[in-house]
Amino acid sequence: SVKKQYLKNKTVCKVTFRLPKVAAGGGKKAAVAGDFNDWRIDETIMKNLKNGDFTVTVELPVNREYQYRYVVDEQIWITDEDADKFVDSGFADCHNAVVVV
Repeated sequence: SVKKQYLKNKTVCKVTFRLPKVAAGGGKKAAVAGDFNDWRIDETIMKNLKNGDFTVTVELPVNREYQYRYVVDEQIWITDEDADKFVDSGFADCHNAVVVV
């Protein structure tokens, strides 16, 4: 899931990505890869919470849409089911999640 907090200057939005434990499938590490970090799976590492969920907060410029997916254990790509919308990823029948800020 995604939580948005618009900052007072209105040029940046704090976006908190949260991957539930059940969606992570018992994975040990998780990250968010997207067009805001050149799809790097080692760039936006998520924190593992005590309940098993993963979370990370990033600041993104507003008035844009960003495609992203979660990556568990550097190999399992997961689409956020609660995204603002979805677009075709260009790979097989997979879709990328989109956050609109």
